[in-house]
Amino acid sequence: MDIIPISDQVRCMPPAGLNLYYPDGDGDAFWSEVRSGEEYTADLEEIRSEAERLLAVPAEALTYSLFSLFARQGTRLEYEREYFEKRRRLNTFAILSLLEPQSERYKAALLDAIWAICGEVTWCLPAHIGEDRPVKAAIDLFAAETGFTLAELRLLFGERLPQIVRTVIAELVDKRLFRPFLENGPYDWEEAEHNWSAVCAGSIGSAALLLLNEETDRERLERILERTQRCMEFYLRGFGDDGACLEGLGYWNYGFGYFVYYADLLYGRSGGTLDWFAGEKVRRIAGFQQKCFLGGKAVANFSDALPYASIHIGLSRYLAGKYAEVESPPLALRADFREDHCSRWAPALRNLLWRSRAGNPADFGSGDYALRDAGWLISRSVSENGVFGFAAKGGHNDEPHNHNDLGHFIMAGGGAFFLSDLGCGEYTKDYFGEGRYDYDCNGAQGHSVPIIDGKYQPAGRSRTATILDQSLSESEVRMSAELSAAYECKRLESLTRTWVWRKMAWPELELYDAYRFAAPPDRLTERFVSLLKPIKSEEAGVLLLRSDRALGVELHYDVRHLRAEVSERPFRNHFGENAFWYAIDFHVIEPKANEDVYFLFKFVHI
Repeated sequence: MDIIPISDQVRCMPPAGLNLYYPDGDGDAFWSEVRSGEEYTADLEEIRSEAERLLAVPAEALTYSLFSLFARQGTRLEYEREYFEKRRRLNTFAILSLLEPQSERYKAALLDAIWAICGEVTWCLPAHIGEDRPVKAAIDLFAAETGFTLAELRLLFGERLPQIVRTVIAELVDKRLFRPFLENGPYDWEEAEHNWSAVCAGSIGSAALLLLNEETDRERLERILERTQRCMEFYLRGFGDDGACLEGLGYWNYGFGYFVYYADLLYGRSGGTLDWFAGEKVRRIAGFQQKCFLGGKAVANFSDALPYASIHIGLSRYLAGKYAEVESPPLALRADFREDHCSRWAPALRNLLWRSRAGNPADFGSGDYALRDAGWLISRSVSENGVFGFAAKGGHNDEPHNHNDLGHFIMAGGGAFFLSDLGCGEYTKDYFGEGRYDYDCNGAQGHSVPIIDGKYQPAGRSRTATILDQSLSESEVRMSAELSAAYECKRLESLTRTWVWRKMAWPELELYDAYRFAAPPDRLTERFVSLLKPIKSEEAGVLLLRSDRALGVELHYDVRHLRAEVSERPFRNHFGENAFWYAIDFHVIEPKANEDVYFLFKFVHI
C-alpha cells in the first residue's frame, strides 16, 4: 500500500473535539449509558474494586534504586511493577472521574496520579534507555504511550482539569515526544517491522492529532504525521498477505491495537479522507485474532505470547464493525480491567467506548486456517464433546520475538493444553541478549521438535521451514514441512514432518517424521512439550496426558522402535513466577539412514 498523502488534508482539519470519541460529541450521555448498561456491570465492579484497593495504599515512588536494578543485575520487573501501578492509578481514577464527575475523591486521586507521572524523570523504562542517546531524547514504547494518554485525558476532561495541569501536559508531551521526534530522529523503531513502529509512532501521531489544533501548529502536525504515516507503512510490511502476526497474539493486540487507535483518530480528524482501514492488508490483519483461539481462552501462542488470552472487547468489536468477515468475539473472553499488567490507558478506555459496535455470539465456531506466509496451520474443531484445537508452524528462526521452533505444534481440548508452547518468559536483559536461546521458552529445547545428534535448532534467517502442503477439508487438515534447513547436521539430507489432524467427535492427530541421512546419526530424539506430567498407561506404548477436566490425550508410540523418557524442567514465566514443564523424549533405539517415526495422539474421555 502506498503511503497516504496528508499535506492537503492537514490544512483542512478542524480542531480535535469530543466528536472523535462520542456520538455527537456528547460525553455525558455516553457515560450515563455506561453507568446504567447491564453489559458494563462487570467492568464497573472491577474498576471500583481496584479504586478501593488503590485508595487504601499509598503510591510508591519510582526511586533510583529501582531504576538502576536493570543495569546492575539485568532484572526489569521490580521497577516496572511500580511504574505500571502508577498507570493503574491513572486509568482507574480517570475512568471513575468520567463516570462520576461529582466525586471529589476520585478527582483528587486522578490529579495526584497525573501530577506524579508528569514528575517522573523519564517516561521510558530502564531497559529501553541506551548510552547512545541522552535521556531527554529517548522515546520508547511507554514514553510514547504515556504522552498519548495524557493528551487524551487533557481533551476528554477539558476544563475540568486545572489550567496548570493542562499546561504541564501540553509542555511535557511537546518536550518528551514532539521535539525529540522531529529534532533527534530518526529512531531505530521508525523502520521496525513489528510492534514498536506502530506503538511509538501511533502514540506520537495520536497525541499530535489531539494537541496540535491551532493554525500555528499546522506545519508541525504535518511533519509529525508524515513521519508517522511512514512508520505505519513499515509496520504493515512486517505482515504477509495472510495477515498473521509473527510476534504472537499478544503483540497483535498491542501493535495492531495502537495502529487502530491512531488510524481511528486520523480518520475522524480528517473527516474520513485519510483512511488506513481501506487497505486490503489491514483487513486481513484485522481477522488474525479469531483464528488463534483453540477453545476457551487457549490460543496458538507461538513466539513471545501467553498461552491463555483474553480479548480487548473494544478493539475487537470495533474491527467487527468495520469488516464483515471479522467475527465479533464472545463477551466471555473479555479481558478484566485488572488483567493488563502494563495498565495501558488506550485499550482500557476503548473497551468501554467501543463496546456496542457489534453483536455478542456465544463462542467462536469451528474454523480451519492455512496461514501460508507465516507457515502456520490452525484448526478449531467443535463437536458434541467440546472444542478442540491444533496448531503447527513452519516459518524461520529469525522472526520478531523469535523462538527456535520450526516444526513445533500445540494441542488443546476443553480450553486446556495437552501439548504446549511455553510462550514468553520473564523479560530480562539476557532474554533479549546473547543468552536468549538458553531460556527454554525461546530455545528449541523447549519446543516439540526433533533433536538430532544431541543438537538443537540454531537461530538465524537461513534456518527455514519449507511448506510442502497445507490442505483443509471437512474431515481433516494436513500440513507437511521440510525441516532439514533448521538443523546444523551435515549428514541430514531431508526431514519431512507431516501432521494429519482428524476432526472426529474425539479428534486425533497423526504425526509422521521422515528422516533421510547420508549416514546414520549417532542419536535421534523426538521431543514433545507439555505442562502436564505424563502417566504411564497399562497398555504398552501409551502415555497419558490428563487434565483436570475429565479429558486426556493418549500418546501412542512403537516400543520396539522408541524408548520413552520424561524429565521435569523449571522455567520462569512472563510474570517472574517459577513453573515447570515436562520434556517427553522418545529416543530412536537404533537410528538408520532412512528413518521413519510415527506417533498418534488421541483425545479420550476419562
